[in-house]
Amino acid sequence: MSTQTSAGGRSGLDGFFKISERGSTYGREIRGGLVTFFTMGYIVVLNPLILGFAPDIDGNFLGGGNGDGSNLPAIAAGTALVAGVMTILMGVVANYPLAVAAGLGLNAFVAFAIASQMTWADAMGLVVIEGLIILVLVLTGFRAAVFHAVPTALKTAISVGIGLFIALIGFVDAGFVARIPDAANTTVPVQLGSTGVLTGWPVVVFAFGMLLVIALWVRKVKGAILISIVATTILALIVDALGASEGWSLNEPTWPDEVFVTPSFDTVGHFSLLGSFEQIGVVSTLLLIFTLMLADFFDTMGTMTAIGAEAGLLDEDGIPPNTQRILVVDSLSAAAGGVGGVSSNTAYIESAAGVGEGARTGLASVVTGVLFLLTIMISPLVKLIPSEAAVAALVLVGFLMMQQVREIDWLDLEIAIPAFLTIVLMPFTYSISVGIGAGFITFVFIKLVLGKATQVHPLLWIVAGAFVIYFAIDPITRVLT
Repeated sequence: MSTQTSAGGRSGLDGFFKISERGSTYGREIRGGLVTFFTMGYIVVLNPLILGFAPDIDGNFLGGGNGDGSNLPAIAAGTALVAGVMTILMGVVANYPLAVAAGLGLNAFVAFAIASQMTWADAMGLVVIEGLIILVLVLTGFRAAVFHAVPTALKTAISVGIGLFIALIGFVDAGFVARIPDAANTTVPVQLGSTGVLTGWPVVVFAFGMLLVIALWVRKVKGAILISIVATTILALIVDALGASEGWSLNEPTWPDEVFVTPSFDTVGHFSLLGSFEQIGVVSTLLLIFTLMLADFFDTMGTMTAIGAEAGLLDEDGIPPNTQRILVVDSLSAAAGGVGGVSSNTAYIESAAGVGEGARTGLASVVTGVLFLLTIMISPLVKLIPSEAAVAALVLVGFLMMQQVREIDWLDLEIAIPAFLTIVLMPFTYSISVGIGAGFITFVFIKLVLGKATQVHPLLWIVAGAFVIYFAIDPITRVLT
């Protein structure tokens, strides 16, 4: 009796994940999952640092404690738990090489703009509501319909913009590019290093990693990204052992005193769905939900498009496979972040590093998710790999995504100008949503100016209007409240 399935005549994991059908192998998927985890595992350390020291309106801290850091292990455990479960779900349900974790930017917004106005339970309840609203929009087909309404050239611009964005993330996280100190007498917003020159051994470690991954890539070495991360981490350990213990951007690469820890999940289930309405009123609550929702709504659209383009998984209209399933899992992830008490979870563009290593299916996401779950017990080991050793991969992947820019017709001003604004505003504002919003608004505006309003899909009018509200949220809030 044959054990073959209908998935390209393959059986078992190969057939379920369509590994051979998508031109991949088990080895590439496992390497891709490892690389994705290495490039985004920092969130287990960084999310607690962002959420853990911000008191709510009553002066309480998420996960308990009194601002002394004793609550950070609980937040780290919750962060790893939600990321692990939802990333595995993304792999199994959507079969897409996309990892999920607490969203940077969103967590800071929750900590400093929301929790300061209400209790932490109310703030996380608001995150749950936002995720459930997006889930409804997905199930009704609205979210996918908006995605289909976006012109192909703008989707390409989103991918290119994200490429530049993640390259900038890599340079900033490595200390290669730094913000000018507020006290500096200059109008230049960023510079080379923290003082205008490259200083410290951590930057040298990053430079070594970047040159190594480039050398391995151009020589077509299999596992180039993973090899470079491991080799650079070893160099970082040596450098730190020789006395360069200062200047690391996040993790100092030292072997921890303990490897295994007993997890505490004090943040899980710590949410209140309706408390925010009583605390700050209906209008203010709805405006906060709208701001969270719009960022979540479009960040994932851009991310899954960029990942699909890099992996060669998009169809002729720029649509990834299993789009509806991807969006359902992403929406559930947003709500799950609130239930877990660790802020909204969303798709991570760092997944592109795993795709660069060869990942093409959800098996890579399962590998990444399992590693997140393992960090619940061995979270000290996460700090072994400094950002400087991992983010060189983002610079390389940024280059790979930038290559798609040739697919945009730069002589057609009706699409070239919106595409340009989409591309440049993502890195310039450090926000995927801002770039997408500027592109959409400009596209609709140009069509209106040229008397071609009928060529704009009705949903794009709605989305452009929503982004106008998003950009003007502060004055609107002042007027209504």
